[in-house]
Amino acid sequence: MYFFISNRNKKGFLGALCILTALLLCLGMIPIQAEGAEEPSLYATAAVLMDADTGRVLYSKGGDVFLSNASTTKILTCILALENAGREEVVEVSAYAASMPKVKLYMKQGEHFRLEDLLYSLMLESHNDSAVAIAEHVGGSMEGFAAMMNEKAEQIGCKNSWFITPNGLDATQNATDEEGNPILLSHGTTAEDLARIMAYCAFYSPASEDFLTITRTASYTFSNEEGRTFSCTNHNAFLHMMEGALTGKTGFTNKAGYCYVGALEKDGKRFTIALLACGWPNHKTYKWSDSKALFTYGLENYTYHSLDEASYDVKILSPIPVEDGQTERFGETSYVNLVVQEGENKGLGDMASLAGAEHTESMTGLLLSPEEKIEVFCEVENGLTAPVEKGSVVGSIRYMVGESCLREDFIVTRDAVPKKDFFWCLSKVIKKYFFL
Repeated sequence: MYFFISNRNKKGFLGALCILTALLLCLGMIPIQAEGAEEPSLYATAAVLMDADTGRVLYSKGGDVFLSNASTTKILTCILALENAGREEVVEVSAYAASMPKVKLYMKQGEHFRLEDLLYSLMLESHNDSAVAIAEHVGGSMEGFAAMMNEKAEQIGCKNSWFITPNGLDATQNATDEEGNPILLSHGTTAEDLARIMAYCAFYSPASEDFLTITRTASYTFSNEEGRTFSCTNHNAFLHMMEGALTGKTGFTNKAGYCYVGALEKDGKRFTIALLACGWPNHKTYKWSDSKALFTYGLENYTYHSLDEASYDVKILSPIPVEDGQTERFGETSYVNLVVQEGENKGLGDMASLAGAEHTESMTGLLLSPEEKIEVFCEVENGLTAPVEKGSVVGSIRYMVGESCLREDFIVTRDAVPKKDFFWCLSKVIKKYFFL
């Protein structure tokens, strides 16, 4: 169908078109391109880019959706073994471990392996039988190790994960909810939880150095006590695809699709990513292009900013009056001096607090996009009533980005202020009338 518009009517038509377009924009029927960096276009059903220093999610696509995660599970199996068992311990293979499906080391029941050797088998070749042998040795049983996995995930700050197998093979488990109703639990996690686990493994666990050594090794050869020799090759191709790539783990099952979890450190920035359901055969390379896109997005659009950039007015620390507080003379008003007591990181799932006292210092800065800024909000009481103890909290200083509180410091009293009493009054009377 064609429409003809005469020159005489064209001006009126264009004016009406402009008015209609403006109306549609106001109604939200025509999208407006958002300002700022263009978000990455990804194949993955769920994906997260995380600031590994704070646990802050910088980009999310279905990041809180519970999905199967296949062999990316093995990063948690590896870190638990490193933290809870000696690398020289000898692992005896059970019939159940030997029965695991491919991909496998083809270990035999009753064989004996050094735990460290099995960790290379686990992380370089993703052997399912090695995962079970490790789990049974460290946890006493599959069920015992699964309990350790879920406990560690909760400690790290995972919100929606449930682990049943140490190798990530799909599994379900009968359980009951809080009201006693039967439920069926599935093995899986979210992209956000998985990125958080990787941040812990790569940067904050007491065994992080060993974890990185194992997962960055190109190839590894070992023998068991029975004299059989095995060779492993690292299948994490992304280690050679991008400068700064530190570690990672692939995964695949028919249910989970291709998955990947990785970490990168470059230009003073540390990121982790997680990709779930990132294609099915024949789309094995989707996870690599998605990984590049996420890490590049982080490197190009986030820069480090110190909390000192958002300073507060020191006038908020001016002394405040204390009603009924003791003074040097009758008729004077009592005041108490204030100081700032450094508080703790808030609201961002900070990872550093998990790593021990040497890492528990408060946050001093974080990665921000050009559209974000740190704001400071201060609150302090106008007055107090004696008695006042030294170190009493009378206010706060909160460092915010949007609705997220990065750190909260406390305003506290520097000194104690006793309440006026009979003996204070008596001492002032004596001083006034006898020691003028």
